[in-house]
Amino acid sequence: MPGRHRLQNVIESAIDFAVIVTDPEGAVTEWNAGAETIFGWPREAVVGGSSARIFTAEDRAAGCVEREMRAALAEGQASDERWHLRRDGSRFWASGALMPLRDEDGVHQGYVKIVRDRTQQHEAGERLRATQDRFSTLLETIETAFAIVEVRFEGERPIDYRFIEANPAFERQAGVNLRGKWVTEFAPDLERFWFETYGRVAWTGEPATFESYAEAFARWFDVRAVRVGDPAERQIAIFFNDVTERKRAEERLRVSETLARENAERVQLALEAGAIIGTWHWDLPTDRFTVDEAFARSFGLDPALGRTGIPLAQIVATVHPDDQVGLAAAIDAAIRKGGAYAHQYRVRRTDGRYYWIEANGRVEWAEDGTPSSFPGVLIDVEERRAVQAERDRAAAALRALNETLEQRVAERTAELMQTEAALRQSQKMEAVGQLTGGLAHDFNNLLAGISGALELMQSRIGQGRFDDLERYMGVAQGAARRAAALTHRLLAFSRRQTLTPKPTDVNGLIGGMEELIRRTIGPEIALERVGAADLWPALIDPGQLENALLNLCINARDAMPNGGRITIETANSRLDRAAATAHDIPEGEYLAVCVTDTGTGMPPEVVARVFEPFFTTKPMGQGTGLGLSMIHGFARQSGGQVRIRSEPGRGTAVCLYMPRHHGEADGDDGAPVPAEAARAEQGETVLIVDDEPSVRMLVTEVLEDLGYTAIEAADGVAGLAVLQSDMRIDLLVTDVGLPGGMNGRQMADAARVGRPDLKVLFITGYAETAILGHGHLDPGMEVLTKPFPMDALATRLKALIAGR
Repeated sequence: MPGRHRLQNVIESAIDFAVIVTDPEGAVTEWNAGAETIFGWPREAVVGGSSARIFTAEDRAAGCVEREMRAALAEGQASDERWHLRRDGSRFWASGALMPLRDEDGVHQGYVKIVRDRTQQHEAGERLRATQDRFSTLLETIETAFAIVEVRFEGERPIDYRFIEANPAFERQAGVNLRGKWVTEFAPDLERFWFETYGRVAWTGEPATFESYAEAFARWFDVRAVRVGDPAERQIAIFFNDVTERKRAEERLRVSETLARENAERVQLALEAGAIIGTWHWDLPTDRFTVDEAFARSFGLDPALGRTGIPLAQIVATVHPDDQVGLAAAIDAAIRKGGAYAHQYRVRRTDGRYYWIEANGRVEWAEDGTPSSFPGVLIDVEERRAVQAERDRAAAALRALNETLEQRVAERTAELMQTEAALRQSQKMEAVGQLTGGLAHDFNNLLAGISGALELMQSRIGQGRFDDLERYMGVAQGAARRAAALTHRLLAFSRRQTLTPKPTDVNGLIGGMEELIRRTIGPEIALERVGAADLWPALIDPGQLENALLNLCINARDAMPNGGRITIETANSRLDRAAATAHDIPEGEYLAVCVTDTGTGMPPEVVARVFEPFFTTKPMGQGTGLGLSMIHGFARQSGGQVRIRSEPGRGTAVCLYMPRHHGEADGDDGAPVPAEAARAEQGETVLIVDDEPSVRMLVTEVLEDLGYTAIEAADGVAGLAVLQSDMRIDLLVTDVGLPGGMNGRQMADAARVGRPDLKVLFITGYAETAILGHGHLDPGMEVLTKPFPMDALATRLKALIAGR
């Protein structure tokens, strides 16, 4: 049996682990060299005996041997980790796996058990757990605050950090439970220092030790920060202690030392300049001043009294009344706190005049902690005070001059701002004048064609001549279509056109346009497409994007009269805050489509005006000047932007940035197949609400020709009254902008309370996005933009009523 020989070879060659084979009752049939090494029994001592000898007495008593064999039979394998016995009676920790052995017919023949000695690993794990338990206990009981935080970055700039773990001392010192919280949630005004410091530790792995003040907590902290774990996780451990009281004590000591040093310096200067005019020693328990003669003269006292002792009340009696309260407070504070004392006040001398002096001293305490004595000196500061007063007067005069200067600067600034506002208004009016002038010119031309054709039609009908009527009607309709196209371009420029954005595969859209673009630009110009392989879908109106791309390619063609190359390139673009600010759009993910030519290019002053309505560089009659302004309005209305780069002689690049769609692009449903307008079924009724009588009349005529019952209303209130009646209404056709205080959307929403399945067709001259929900309509609602062909109206009505 070759298979059995191979198994025997495997068993005998394994020396790092024990392989034990038993019969179905657990008697040992094979015992490899590894088993002899691990357990200590030689093969001849165990073969034929029970395999239970390797289990501890308590495991045997608990039935572990039999339970393990049952589990192996039921589940195919039984694994365990437990103590086992060696021949010498010692125990060792081992991991084992018991598997059943079966013959070729699946009959159970016995078991094989594989055992590994894991004593060292087990003891190491136990030791590690005991270190961790001690560490956890230590962190829970120490007064040092400890936390682990995760730092969040924006690029390489740290912007926030979150507390993953924090011991009780951390929460006590911070005064808030921080676990799981981002620091900006509870301390939005925290100093940038903390973000920069922790971010540097998390980013570079360099530890940081520092003391800093946190305004959000009004506390000083002594901090040690080190990076922990995987560097990619940006986690750091923080140890810190609240050292606010120490810092305050240090500050008090610093102030006291500074004051003492300043006093000593003043005394030294006074001694050197002869400015000391007296000395005193005040015995605090007895309230007796002993002073020298100069001190007595400064206070207008009898020098003889100074030698026997004078009480404080008699000393301060000659102090200026306005200074007595402040002097008493300064003396009380010095006695209460101890240490240095300095105070300036006025005293009356024997000539009756008040002079400024400065008293400098130091309160000394007895061994029992009570104040005992208060020695000091007097310094003459009369001249210094006079100089200071003169300096104050000069400073006041300078401040008054500065205030006057600031007022003059403010007035001049206001004048400049008014001039700038007037200039901006002038520029705005110039742009409005250019817009209205262009509109008047183009619409006058179109109206001339329409009105002239109608007049000729009227004249020919009066003459009974009908041969040319179709030609005149074609002229009028063509002019009307051009007028509609002009208004659509203006609506695009003003960002008020009706858009139907949907997730779009822009590479596919450009591919579908390629043949059209090639025919449009001609054979003299090469067309190159560079499409990103992993291009995101864009949330965009595909028809408007096609129009924009075709316009850009036509502009590029016209800039290359002698031939050249047009490149259409697509790319994914992630705009951070700086790039988004430069593009004047929110930061985020965008799809970029760039059309680049090798044409004549434009100078900066022309580039600055290319998006203005009716501005064109083409000769008279060869361009309306609305193409780029339409593209600009379309991009902005779609939540994106358009940018242009150009240089004379080096061509032009125009890039459209469109918002990314997170999801799959819509499939190509194919072009709609025109169909003849179907006639109404019996009793189908349409309510028309429009404040323009001519529109109501025309729509009613079309509907009645198709067999519909048409009901008219001139405003939203009248229309709602019909909709809230019992009359059959299969469809509502309404303008959006209506008089009477209720617009078309409000009327439709109110009507759907009682008629939840009411179909609605909004007809509008422009897209009131606030009313139509920014292009997102409820099911059963559609929009048709004025002006529209009557057959298109009929087809849309029938489809809505049929629920298609």
